[in-house]
Amino acid sequence: MTVDLSLYLVTDPELCGDRGVVETVRQAVEGGVRVVQVRDKTATEAEIVEQLIAVSQVIDGRALLVVNDRLDAAVAARERGARVHGVHLGQGDASVRRAREVLGPDALIGLTANSAAHLEAVLALPVGTVDYLGVGVIRPTATKPDHPAPLGVDGFRDFVARSPLPCVAIGGVGLDDAEALRDAGAAGIAVVSALCAAEDPAATARAFRRRWLAGSVPRVLSIAGSDPSGGAGIQADIKSIAANGGYGMAVPTALTAQNTQGVRGVHVPPAEFLRAQLDAVSDDIVIDAVKIGMLADAEVIRTVAAWLDRARPPIVVLDPVMVATSGDRLLEPDAERELRDLLRRATLVTPNLAELAVLSGRDVGDWSEAIAAAEDLSTDVGVAVLVKGGHLAGNDAPDALIDARHGRRQEYSGTRIVTSSTHGTGCSLSSALATLLARGLEPEQAVRAARSWLRESLRAGEALRVGRGHGPINHFSGLWARADTTSGVAASEVAASEVAASEVAAEWWERIADIRAQIDELPFIRALADGSLEREPFLAYLAQDALYLREYARVLSEAARRAPTSAEQAFWAHSAHGSIVGELELHASWLTPQQGVSAATFAAEPSAATTAYLDHLRSVAFGGDYAEIVAAVLPCFWLYTDLGRRLHAGEFGEYARDPQHPFASWLATYADPAFEEATETAILYASGAAARADAATRARMSRVFEVSSAHELAFFAAPMEFSPAG
Repeated sequence: MTVDLSLYLVTDPELCGDRGVVETVRQAVEGGVRVVQVRDKTATEAEIVEQLIAVSQVIDGRALLVVNDRLDAAVAARERGARVHGVHLGQGDASVRRAREVLGPDALIGLTANSAAHLEAVLALPVGTVDYLGVGVIRPTATKPDHPAPLGVDGFRDFVARSPLPCVAIGGVGLDDAEALRDAGAAGIAVVSALCAAEDPAATARAFRRRWLAGSVPRVLSIAGSDPSGGAGIQADIKSIAANGGYGMAVPTALTAQNTQGVRGVHVPPAEFLRAQLDAVSDDIVIDAVKIGMLADAEVIRTVAAWLDRARPPIVVLDPVMVATSGDRLLEPDAERELRDLLRRATLVTPNLAELAVLSGRDVGDWSEAIAAAEDLSTDVGVAVLVKGGHLAGNDAPDALIDARHGRRQEYSGTRIVTSSTHGTGCSLSSALATLLARGLEPEQAVRAARSWLRESLRAGEALRVGRGHGPINHFSGLWARADTTSGVAASEVAASEVAASEVAAEWWERIADIRAQIDELPFIRALADGSLEREPFLAYLAQDALYLREYARVLSEAARRAPTSAEQAFWAHSAHGSIVGELELHASWLTPQQGVSAATFAAEPSAATTAYLDHLRSVAFGGDYAEIVAAVLPCFWLYTDLGRRLHAGEFGEYARDPQHPFASWLATYADPAFEEATETAILYASGAAARADAATRARMSRVFEVSSAHELAFFAAPMEFSPAG
């Protein structure tokens, strides 16, 4: 079995502090740590055994567990039921030969190495004795005062070039080292201080994962049925994975005779051959994510479950194919029970409404019942659930991400796309999600990006002219369209750019996490949400907003003037027009003497916050290039949409959704689906420009994006300083 060593946590009790080692490990594994090494030089053998048992329980099979030096403790913990996968030994510790003999051929055994003599000793060992080398230190580190001279990245690269085994970089490794060490040949990075001492180990681990994955292509395995017409099953999954920036692999669970008009027959190969295929892939390739689709019977489900327990892929997206569009149940009762148990091994499940009803054991007749059923299922099984509203009646086609364990509830609005090209929609969405999660996107971001891609693909499906029934979606519509408008740029280069663009967007959003948190806590936002906001500061805010929008439109017009493609030119010009219309509507509906607005408010001068924000935008618009302009205007789109979505989701209290709210008509503009779609496009264009830019331009874009975000914070804070007397 090929082991994923990409993010390796070495515990330090002192650095973990009052939170403790066990809780630190739990959070770090939640964030994406793949291997945990329990290291405590001062603990007794009995204390190490107890610690291994406790850590094993919180890991719950989601990462590998090894112990530093203490081979006998590993054996004792195993005897008491702990899942201890191996040991990491120093040059002076117990013999690696003895460790292999005691722990067996499937154990994970690592060895510290940092010199030519160490490499020679490794080469003298029988093949298979050691699985990986811990190589360092990379930089000076206080966690090991007696460390050898630091190798640095260049020294590590030279060592890797001579090593016959995968090398994990350790010693003083920080977040900014991730890409450089990966590019130097590291199989992974071992982190001590940066995770153990982190205020939020889960968030820090996710940041390390994103940096490690940046610019790389995730390896995504589809385990599903085969569709010879290419619209669904593993064929659709491979296309979806590629379209979203991954390398697709597939193991078929069933062969079907089907086309766009229906299924004519199903053949289920022997479960033994299914397991052989799964083992063949995972014995050679590190799998970053798995998408699971059609599993025909109980034996197939048990086979996949056993393989998941052995392979431990970090991300599993399960599309529970249980109920046909006709409403017919596709699985026998025993298979349904096995499939429900399989949910516990998943990261995210994506049932349609009929499948959600079966899995939750409750009726799902409308959207509110669907949300309630998903919350029950998520709570019961401990898995995130994507509720899909495509089968609801009417013009709305909402989705919602429900994760009871992490307190997530994110709803996504959308109008129904009228098309007959819907074959394989569920397959394609789930495999897109697996790919985007493997690229390091947060779940909310991954769902948003996957929905945007799927809606684009649905709209373009009929142009394929495939079949006489329900045709497939056009998985590569966006890629083809952008390749057509990008003179002299190969489609593969455009695809690579889109992968990088998504990474840029995720990184920028994470960079302003503190600003976003501060906006949430502003008195203006809290009072606006609960209805306690006085009329004067609200009208003062609107007056400043009108002044802002007038100048913001000019900056958007400059972006349109400099846009490299006609599509971008049209988008920014349309957005500029929308800003002018927005200003006129504000004046028409609120900022009039008829509404009781004072002359002072009506004729307000720009406040200090407004002036500073507009000065920043104008300096970028008339002193920077196109890429910097679109980065500077993006926070106005993105932060407003995010805030509006969460206001209407009830995150700030249910009253924000009440039609009787004093500012209900204005709050509704925050969650306008059209504005949300415009925001997705703005993110796409700005992050795409960053992905195509050189390093210096990308750094400037990141800087102006952060500055604009800070101005948004100041703009939201300013109204509470309003005084009618002033």
